[in-house]
Amino acid sequence: MYYSTLYPSPVGTLQLAASDSHLLGLWMVGQKYFGGSAPGTLEPNDNLPFFQQACDWLDQYFAGRQPAIADLPMAPIGSDFRKAVWALLCEIPYGGTTTYGEIAKAVALRSGLASMSSQAVGGAVGHNPISIIIPCHRVIGRDGSLTGYAGGIEKKIHLLEHEGALSSLFYTPRRGTAL
Repeated sequence: MYYSTLYPSPVGTLQLAASDSHLLGLWMVGQKYFGGSAPGTLEPNDNLPFFQQACDWLDQYFAGRQPAIADLPMAPIGSDFRKAVWALLCEIPYGGTTTYGEIAKAVALRSGLASMSSQAVGGAVGHNPISIIIPCHRVIGRDGSLTGYAGGIEKKIHLLEHEGALSSLFYTPRRGTAL
């Protein structure tokens, strides 16, 4: 059985999905790929003890503290490649950013490959099923462009500002497929 609950946040309502013991998803209601990796029907359950743990984590995060990602048992559903990318996202420090290209280099290195496509990494980042906690908002274009956030660029900007990571060198492109 899989469960869901809602969490009101400064970036809008979040839907959490979990088994009895692991977080499977966290989506901004209405985002691109909303619920895309949910393992079937989700039974609403606001009283699941695990949800209280996840909501406490989110409360700390939105209060400006830096809760450890490792404090939450997570089991995102995806291919081995996507899971490798998501694991690298968890290594981006609070208040930091990295690029799709840097993640591609790290995936290639860890996989013993000569290179990896930044576009493939972008696809995996965009399908991150546990937004905010697995911090895909910390990934930017190599030129400083703030592209590729399933929750919307304005929410990505809000999260980067919240963490003190928004730089005057970053910009929002006027055109692009990831807006």
